[in-house]
Amino acid sequence: MITLNVVNGPKNAPVIIQGCMRMTALDTKAAAEVIRNAYDLGVNYYDHATCYGNGEAEQRFGDAFPQTGLKREDVILQSKCGLRFERHEFDWTEENILVSVEESLTRLKTDYLDVLLLHRPDVLYEPEQVASAFDKLEKSGKVRYFGVSNVPPMQIELLKKCVKQPLVFNQLQLSLDQSQLIDQTLYVNNKTTDMSVDRDGGTLDYCRLHDITIQAWSPLQYGFFKGMFVDNPDFPKLNEVLGEIAERENVSKTAVAIAWILRHPAKMQAILGTMNPMHMKSACEAVKVTLSHNDWYRLYLAAGKFLP
Repeated sequence: MITLNVVNGPKNAPVIIQGCMRMTALDTKAAAEVIRNAYDLGVNYYDHATCYGNGEAEQRFGDAFPQTGLKREDVILQSKCGLRFERHEFDWTEENILVSVEESLTRLKTDYLDVLLLHRPDVLYEPEQVASAFDKLEKSGKVRYFGVSNVPPMQIELLKKCVKQPLVFNQLQLSLDQSQLIDQTLYVNNKTTDMSVDRDGGTLDYCRLHDITIQAWSPLQYGFFKGMFVDNPDFPKLNEVLGEIAERENVSKTAVAIAWILRHPAKMQAILGTMNPMHMKSACEAVKVTLSHNDWYRLYLAAGKFLP
């Protein structure tokens, strides 16, 4: 497994992360198998959120982890807070951040989170409250590193006005189909396509400039959780090119699609939410794929894009 020494963050972090959102569908034994399988593949980084199954995903992980034979220090545990669907609101108040972390620690059966991310913007947030919460969590040792998820540059800048801890991650949607992070740069100032619309304030370049590691979620999805584009008949050209490169590299199409993200010089991580150990093994072969400059553009164009 390829690893990253995240600036101001975890060292030797794998470029592939095991997403745990779907762990609610598993019993404890199956969840333990997923955790251990990922670890044996070199993926010792596990992504959670308080809203995944209303905490049930964290609970399942916490119940299953003792069955894996792993030690707490062997893994990197990340959770996200801020989405309160039961109240129909997003909440970055100090009280909610602190309560959410305590609840996550209880469910995960651990004393600390390696990483805490603020999960989508609370448009009523006060950076002073976030700063106070982060200070308390850092001082108590309950959180080691901090970041955000789905947050644009100016909101990060406002956070940084008060928050003294480095914000080391930004979790964002990115795939061959959902490539908004990349599109606008290519189509800048082009009125003939809505791909020229700046949807995120230059988040990709901002993160690169400020040493914020991007974690790509739904790296195999098209639309907003509409399904996978791999082997989907609605994406014939993309699957043709994926298949050609997969055959050349002796890996799966899935591995090539993940490799497309990892090939970007931003040095991103990819979050894989599969609960199927064989699918995870196949996807992890992405780290063996060598994509040329031309390969990357061929895949991008095959996904329905064009060059201006």
